[in-house]
Amino acid sequence: MGSGYLIIAGAIMLFSWLVSSKLKSKFELYSKLQLRNGMSGAEIAEKMLADNGITDVRVISTPGQLTDHYNPSDKTVNLSEAVYNHRNAAAAAVAAHECGHAVQHSIGYEWLTMRSKLVPIVSVASNYVQWILLAGILMIRTFPQLLLIGIVIFAATTLFTIITLPVEYDASNRALAWLENKHMLTQEEQAGAKDALKWAARTYVVAAIGSIATLLYYISIYSGNRRS
Repeated sequence: MGSGYLIIAGAIMLFSWLVSSKLKSKFELYSKLQLRNGMSGAEIAEKMLADNGITDVRVISTPGQLTDHYNPSDKTVNLSEAVYNHRNAAAAAVAAHECGHAVQHSIGYEWLTMRSKLVPIVSVASNYVQWILLAGILMIRTFPQLLLIGIVIFAATTLFTIITLPVEYDASNRALAWLENKHMLTQEEQAGAKDALKWAARTYVVAAIGSIATLLYYISIYSGNRRS
């Protein structure tokens, strides 16, 4: 695909690795900061839901690491086993963040609604878009429209990563505001939760930047072929 693509891909991979490594180290650090209130991640989540008047969302444990998520289809806050059971600042931050998505859902937060509508499209597109783009580049002289189709599909996945940014940042802001206003954490624990969520959010920023850069690269290939 050319040296340009390799440079872009390499830079994105390096940046992503640096942010992911920093995030891992932060969570390891704040996982050692035990909560003075003694509450587990599950208990934190249940209280935040109750305080926001949400009674139709269940908090459940899900296997694996970094598998925490809110599922709007069945209204469940899914917490990884470490977050669900543990009683530290990292677990509190993650649990409250996922409940932030439940709050978004309950009030009809527009960015979450938009992202949810894109999920089926992106799920299908992600399985085929790379193959369409590759075929489009190989056939650019004889069938340039195929590359254009791939670009349009990839643009949808890029839009998804962009829309994800306000959704994730808003969920974190809601989580941190609730933790602070309800005096759930000590100052040290609150600072740790804020720092952990800050680095978690940056992984989404990296994903969005990488997707935008890749999209522009494919557009440049298509535009260059049209000029030649």
